[in-house]
Amino acid sequence: MRLRDPWFESVAEARRRARRRLPEPVYKALVAGSERGLTIEDNERAFAELGFAPHVAGLSAQRSQQVTVMGQQLALPVLISPTGVQAVHPEAEVAVARAAASRGTAMSLSSFASRPLTEVVAANPVTFFQTSWTGSREHVMAGVERAARAGAAGLVLTLNWSFSEGRDWGSPSIPLRIDLPTAVRFAPAVLARPAWLWDWVAAGKLPDLTVPNLAEPGRPLPTFFEAYGAWKSTPPPTWEDVAWLRSQWNGPFMLKGVTRIEDARRALDAGVTAISVSNHGGNNLDTERAAVRSLPAIAEAVGGEIEVLMDGGIRRGSDVVKALALGARAVLIGRAYLWGLAANGQAGVENVLDILRGGIDSALLGLGRSSVTELNPGDLVVPPGF
Repeated sequence: MRLRDPWFESVAEARRRARRRLPEPVYKALVAGSERGLTIEDNERAFAELGFAPHVAGLSAQRSQQVTVMGQQLALPVLISPTGVQAVHPEAEVAVARAAASRGTAMSLSSFASRPLTEVVAANPVTFFQTSWTGSREHVMAGVERAARAGAAGLVLTLNWSFSEGRDWGSPSIPLRIDLPTAVRFAPAVLARPAWLWDWVAAGKLPDLTVPNLAEPGRPLPTFFEAYGAWKSTPPPTWEDVAWLRSQWNGPFMLKGVTRIEDARRALDAGVTAISVSNHGGNNLDTERAAVRSLPAIAEAVGGEIEVLMDGGIRRGSDVVKALALGARAVLIGRAYLWGLAANGQAGVENVLDILRGGIDSALLGLGRSSVTELNPGDLVVPPGF
C-alpha cells in the first residue's frame, strides 16, 4: 500500500502525495484558509518576490544552522508549529514529535491536538504547549498547570483568530465524532483512498476527533468542535490578561499571531519571551498581508529585546533563509509538515525537515555565510514597497 520509493524531493511533492492519499474532506481540512484564500497565496508569493544577492568566491566550507529559541538550542532554525487534530495519520502528533526530535528541533503541540501532551513530551522533551484563551482565567490556568505537570518546555499563546467562515472553494465536511452513521456517510470518500484507510486498519483504530488536552476532571473528552465552540464563545482577552498569564508561567512564553508593531511592543511590555509574526496561515482575516511582509518592521522595532519568529508560507529552505535575513530568529512550519505526515508518517515529516535543512545550507553557501545567525537584509534583493 506504500510507494516503492517514499522519499520526495520537495514540499510541493509532499503536498501532491498528501492529496492523492487523503480522503477529500481530510485534505481540504489541511488546505483550510478563509474566504477567498488571498492571504494563503500571499504567504507563499511574498517569498518569491525576494531575491538573493550571492557571492562567488571566499565562500564558507563550514555552515551552522544552530539557533537558540525559548532557551532551547536547536540544530536548525525550523520549529514545528501547533496545529489541531491531526487525523491524517494514526500516530499523529507523536509521529511529528519523534521526527522533530530526530532532527534536533522543537515540537509545538496544539491544545486542540489529538494526542495527550504527556505522550508527545515523551517523544520529544523539547515540546512547547500552545493554548488559546478559552473560558475564565481559572479555566485557562487549569490547562496551563496541566501543561507544566506534563513537562512542557514552554508555553505558546495564540490570539489571532477571528472565526472567519465561508471558503470560496467549499469548507471541509468534518464530523463531530466518528460513529456508525458518520462512517457510512463518509465511506465513499474513504474507500476512494484505500492506502489511508489501510493505515488506520493496521493501527486497529479509527480517527479520534476528541481533544484530550482540554479534558476536565469527571467529564467526557470534548470533541474538537465542542472545544472550538467554547473558544469561540469566550470574550477576547485583554493585554492585562496576557500579562497575567505570562506571570503565572514559570518558563519561556511565546505570543503567536503578531502582525503589527504596536502589538509587538505591547507583547514586550507584557513580558513575553518571544513573538511569532503570523497570520495564522491565512486562516484568520483574509487579505491580511503575508507574514514575511510584516516581519522586517517588527524585527527592527523589538528584535533586540525579545525573540522574533515567523510563521506562514514556508515551503523551502530558501524561504527560511529569507525570513532569517529579514530579522527572524527562526521559523515555524505548519502545512508543510502535515503534508509530509500524510505522505509517509514520521519519515515524511523527517523528509520535509531534511528538505528545508538542505535548502538552508545551499543558500548559506551561495551567500557566503558560515551561520544562519550571520544573515542580514544585505543578503537579499528586496523590491520597493515590499
